[in-house]
Amino acid sequence: MRAQSDAAIYVLQHLWAFWARQDQLPPSGDWRSWLFMGGRGAGKTRAGAEWLLSEIQSGRARRIALVGATMNDVREVMIGGESGLLSLGLPCDQPSYEPSRQRLSWPNGAVGYAFSAEEPERLRGPQFDTAWVDEVGAWSRAEATWNMLQFGLRLGKTPRVVATTTPRTTKLIRRLVREPGCTLTHAKSEANAANLAPHFLEAMRRQYGHSSLGRQELDGELVEEREDALFRLSLIDAARVQTMPELDAVVIAVDPPAMAHARSDACGIVAVGRAGGDAYLLADETVQGVIPDVWAARIADLADVWGADEIIAEANQGGEMVRSVIAAAGTGRAIRLIHARVSKRRRAGPVAALYGAGRIHHVGHFKALEDEMIAFGEAKTSPNRLDALVWGVTQLLLKTRDPRIALM
Repeated sequence: MRAQSDAAIYVLQHLWAFWARQDQLPPSGDWRSWLFMGGRGAGKTRAGAEWLLSEIQSGRARRIALVGATMNDVREVMIGGESGLLSLGLPCDQPSYEPSRQRLSWPNGAVGYAFSAEEPERLRGPQFDTAWVDEVGAWSRAEATWNMLQFGLRLGKTPRVVATTTPRTTKLIRRLVREPGCTLTHAKSEANAANLAPHFLEAMRRQYGHSSLGRQELDGELVEEREDALFRLSLIDAARVQTMPELDAVVIAVDPPAMAHARSDACGIVAVGRAGGDAYLLADETVQGVIPDVWAARIADLADVWGADEIIAEANQGGEMVRSVIAAAGTGRAIRLIHARVSKRRRAGPVAALYGAGRIHHVGHFKALEDEMIAFGEAKTSPNRLDALVWGVTQLLLKTRDPRIALM
């Protein structure tokens, strides 16, 4: 009985469906390509290898292409790595490896062949029913390699390919994200924290936060910047700082909602400072779905924390009510009401120009606000955080009560 129990535990240790996170399992549906973009250490290599092993064990995968950025990557990561094919499954299911022939052979007759993205022509001729390709974002001849592989996936009833990669804005990845028949999934590095070195993620977040590099390498996020985007994450990153100088002035800028219920717009609340000719984003305390007393208290607290000179609030939605609610929260600071007479985009244009000139600095990372900024003009929700920021910067740097500069 004990022997049976030990055997069951041994088998359970190799049962991927039991240990895998949901984001490491293949998506449902009739897909031809699965693009799994993950942060560093998110477990994407293990996910790709385990998916391939399950396809082999089911008999669906008989002739397999294994493609990496280089042949060394295929050998050291996909085949022989800690999460590679030689490390998975029960001993009776493990393949034999012939380095000289760059070939893996499984006990049930399935055969895998290794290829490098440096030599796409080697994929001309062979045919496969399954493929696992790794780090497509780092392939040197990405499109040529992918195209040659697609022509070779012509065996079996439903040829499939899984691509595991840290995202990069390469032409191939942008193409796959939009390609019919390609299913996209994501995983953050934090999801696999239990299997990473202690303090690794803390150190990486401290250094890279939610910058474009942090989003790419830790969040597994494809950071694309539209050519017509008013705000660009790359420009925000370039001017980002961790500390600010002595400030000449600080304002709390507010974009209040028209209503107060769970689905109402957020109340944009930011603290912005000025030092010389530059502005510094200090805090984002935006709240959503709360009554006016709550967001007014948040404004008063933020003004106290930063020693604000004044509070600036857009009054289109509430008029004098906005002033009275904020004043009732106990702040003794001046409250200036501003009425918007031009569109949000026209108001944002001059501020975007200041970002382009490197004159606005985010002190740390403000992911929710920066998401609004880079999606501005595309997202359907109201950009209340951004609107508050625009008012704050306008009052500190553009020297006007109501910006009327036309969009560039």
